[in-house]
Amino acid sequence: MIKFLDLQKINSQYRHELKHAAEEVIDSGWYLLGERQKQFETNLAHFLDVKHVVGVGNGLDALRLILKAYLEMGFMEAGDEIIVPANTYIATILAITDNRLTPVLVEPDIKTCNLNLLQIEKHITNRTRAILIVHLYGRVCWSGELELLAKKHHLKLIEDNAQAIGAKWNGIRSGSLGDAAGNSFYPGKNLGALGDAGAVTTNDPVLAELVRTLGNYGSKQKYLNDLQGLNSRLDEIQAAFLNVKLKYLDQENQIRRNVAKYYCDHIKNRLLILPEFPQDNDNHVWHLFVIRTAFRNELQAYLFENGVQTLIHYPIPPHKQKAYFDWNHLSFPVTEKIHNEILSIPISPVMEISEAERVVLLLNEFSKSL
Repeated sequence: MIKFLDLQKINSQYRHELKHAAEEVIDSGWYLLGERQKQFETNLAHFLDVKHVVGVGNGLDALRLILKAYLEMGFMEAGDEIIVPANTYIATILAITDNRLTPVLVEPDIKTCNLNLLQIEKHITNRTRAILIVHLYGRVCWSGELELLAKKHHLKLIEDNAQAIGAKWNGIRSGSLGDAAGNSFYPGKNLGALGDAGAVTTNDPVLAELVRTLGNYGSKQKYLNDLQGLNSRLDEIQAAFLNVKLKYLDQENQIRRNVAKYYCDHIKNRLLILPEFPQDNDNHVWHLFVIRTAFRNELQAYLFENGVQTLIHYPIPPHKQKAYFDWNHLSFPVTEKIHNEILSIPISPVMEISEAERVVLLLNEFSKSL
């Protein structure tokens, strides 16, 4: 079986470094808010060329805390609107509604599956406070026009950078493009911890300090709680692991690009719609390689029967989830088409060329009559 993502193989490359990092944390006797977290925050800030990094518990909390901090700063208030792509993973939406803010769903571009930037302005009202951009599947979603639009309407630009760490737009790393970014280090991400972990990145010192305080029970000093905060802190052991793996991120992302290029060059089946390979090679880090087909169920079954594991990211859009039943009547045709047709095929930094060749062969031989 060609695994969709072989995490054991990915992490075994760094087995000795990871074991040494774990031993150092264990022997230190200090497991939260320590030197490893500080070191990782410094290293990630240098990698992204951003002034402030705050380690948190996970990617969802990173977004939750950014919005909570803006509420504390008085830039937002309950009921204000946040523009967000309709086809994002539900975590992006949860971060908004958890803060009693209102998501305004906007259709994606069918070619990239990223937010259609040309559709944003008509959704802006006097209650709009931010545009929450999602760099879906690892491709940067950004433009100079987007920045001008945000400036024109006095909006914050917030990045959901959970899938695109290491990608660049005009030489600038995602996670440092906007006013703030939420980053996820879930084990399956391009920079994956060995458990849950996340970070907020920003150039705003006030926002960074508020996020750090809010993530520590609203406390700057133990037992003195200035704000109604959360418990969302980056564990020392996960920070230590991330310090090891960050060194190899660019190298691993390049391997992903090589696999993606091989797929794009060699998959030749009219039943399949491939993702566009961007002209700017740095623009995409290929967290996922997502194809589209009207025969998804048949294709997924065919690949599984022939030893290839696939996943669907994601089968049900947020507006059709039971969690948001008030939205179930809404129609977003582009989003629904994407969610009904997409299939993620294997891609990873440890994928063998023989595995990629096998996947291509099977895809090229696939027929709707199978």
